[in-house]
Amino acid sequence: MDFTLDIFINKIQDAIAMPIEYLFNSKKRICYLYLLSSLILSFWVYFKGNKKVSFLKYVFAKKIWLSDSAFVDYGFIFFNSFIKIFLLAPFLIFGLSMALSIDEFMFNHLGESSINLGPIQTLVFYTIILTLINDFSAYLVHLLMHKVSFLWAFHKVHHSATTLNPVTQYRIHPVELIINNFRILLIMSFVSGVFLYMTSYPINYITFFGVNILSFIFLIYGSNLRHSHVKLSYFNWIESLIISPFQHQIHHSNNPAHYNKNMGSKLAIWDWMFGTLIKSNKVDKIKFGLGEKEDKNHKTFIQNLLNPFFNIIHFKK
Repeated sequence: MDFTLDIFINKIQDAIAMPIEYLFNSKKRICYLYLLSSLILSFWVYFKGNKKVSFLKYVFAKKIWLSDSAFVDYGFIFFNSFIKIFLLAPFLIFGLSMALSIDEFMFNHLGESSINLGPIQTLVFYTIILTLINDFSAYLVHLLMHKVSFLWAFHKVHHSATTLNPVTQYRIHPVELIINNFRILLIMSFVSGVFLYMTSYPINYITFFGVNILSFIFLIYGSNLRHSHVKLSYFNWIESLIISPFQHQIHHSNNPAHYNKNMGSKLAIWDWMFGTLIKSNKVDKIKFGLGEKEDKNHKTFIQNLLNPFFNIIHFKK
C-alpha cells in the first residue's frame, strides 16, 4: 500500500476512534470519571427535587438522549474529530515554536530576567495565571461570538440545541472550533513563553489524574451537567465566582431576558465585572434553543453545518 495512502487511512481511523477515546481521557469533559461524578450529583438534585419518575428515567430520559437535537450533537462530535485530526493537529508544533520564540524575543530585548522562579513557584503561578488568562480570553471570544453577526452565525449552532446532554459540549461548528483552538494555542504559547523567560525549570502545571488541578476540580464537580436538564446550582456566593451548571443552562435559554448572560467558561467573575451575570435563584423554568422560528432551521446536522454560510451571504446582501 502506498505510504501516503496508509497515513491517510490511519488518520481516518484515528478520527473515528477519537470520540470513543474521550471516555478514557482525563483531559476530556466526557471522561467516564467526570460522567460518574455528574451522575452522583444528579442523584442529589433528583433526591432534593422529589421527582415522580425513577432516577434512571429522570437522568436518561429518551426525549432528551434520543431527540433529533441530540443526534445533531452526536454528528458534530464525530465530524469535528476529522477537523481536529486533519486541520488542527499540525498546529500543535507551531504552538511550541511560538513559545520558544517569545522566550527568545524577551531575552534579546530585555536581557536576562530579573525574576527567577523556583520549581514550586513555577508550578503554582503557571497553573493559576494560565487558568485566569485562558478563562478571560474564553469569555471575551464568547462575548464576540454573541455580539458580532458573522461569528454569531456559527456560534448559533451550539445554541440551536433544544435538548441538552453532555455531548452538546461538542456541538460546535467547525469554524468556531478552529477559532477556539487558535485562541487556546495563542494563550498557551504566550503564557508559556513568558514563563520560560522567568524560570529555568520545566513548564508544567499542577496536575491531578494527569489534568490541570483547577480544571480537574471544574470537571469533577458537575461540568457535564452544564449541558443537561439537571438543574445543579451552587451556593449563591459561589455563583459570583464560578459558573454553576444551572447558570450555564440559563445561558442556553431561549428567553430574550437571558440572552448574552452567563458567558463565562469556568469563572463567573468576568460576568460579574461586565454585568452579564444571572444567578440560579433569579430563574425558575427555562426552555432551550433559539426560539420556535429559528429552531425549525436547525433541526438536522446538515442544516447546522451549512446554514451559517447561507446566513453570511444574507448578511452581505
